Amino acid sequence: MNYSRITQCAHYAPTTVVHNDDLAKMIDTSDEWIYQRTGIRQRHVVTNENTSDLCEKVAYQLLEKSGLTAEELDFIIIATVTPDYQMPSTACLVQGLIGATKAFAFDVTAACSGFVYALSLADKLIQSGTYQRGLVIGAETMSKIIDWTDRSTAVLFGDGAGGVLLEASPTRHFLAEQLQSDGKRAQSLTAGYQNNQSPFATTTELIKESIVMDGRQIFDFALKDVSKNIRQTIERLEEPTIDYVLAHQANKRLLDAMAKKTKLPREKFLDNMEFFANTSAASIPILLSEAIEQGTLKLNSGQHILLTGFGGGLTWGSLAIKL
Repeated sequence: MNYSRITQCAHYAPTTVVHNDDLAKMIDTSDEWIYQRTGIRQRHVVTNENTSDLCEKVAYQLLEKSGLTAEELDFIIIATVTPDYQMPSTACLVQGLIGATKAFAFDVTAACSGFVYALSLADKLIQSGTYQRGLVIGAETMSKIIDWTDRSTAVLFGDGAGGVLLEASPTRHFLAEQLQSDGKRAQSLTAGYQNNQSPFATTTELIKESIVMDGRQIFDFALKDVSKNIRQTIERLEEPTIDYVLAHQANKRLLDAMAKKTKLPREKFLDNMEFFANTSAASIPILLSEAIEQGTLKLNSGQHILLTGFGGGLTWGSLAIKL
């Protein structure tokens, strides 16, 4: 049977950095208020780049690190809620930009769980035996869909991209998983509503297109449901131990609470939201790539990590992986 493994990681963030003090000049907030409630000090934002541009930079890094050419890729999967267009997919744009002529490409829309969902799909593609390698990238330009006058959301998000090269392996590296959704709670986090403005529409009401979030409901959902998901995924392992948890980077206080809820040491929960804020589908791969750059994690080390995403949908899920 074929298996898959992560062989390279990379990330990219736009060069423009917006600090909390910069936001305090625009809305009623302060560095202290933001940091105490979220753990965020700054975020990167695009000025003239699209999501596909961020993905392109990550893709080229992955190819350069691996020594592969784009023509050797079988697929490209992009997880994003901020695509350049509704169609074509961002993945198809990236396929064209890097010249991956033999790869098929598609997007996954699962909000902050997107990278975990996409990586699970990619693993199954390689397990099929038909495909040998592909890119899985989480990328967002959240600054494009934020209401910059809304203090409750404007301070939370940033832009960036991160991704992995996934290749066939004779040994098993994806050890356990559990993906979940609950559309009954979909209205607790929304963005990008498509208002019907055709001449045949029967309503003229316009619904807000930028991010709208019930922060308390999302916090409670993550603490209860996501913590349960983490425990259940770990319990599915033959050896139920995890070296590090790489959870979606939404809020440092939430990670503190999740560590207590799951009865896992807080130091096992890596975090970098202080410098990147919440980058939605990009947050986990950026964190993974940084941890490898800094030496906390090492490819081919045999370390056991848990990737856990959660967000709009509602969607959530975990993957237990051996590096």
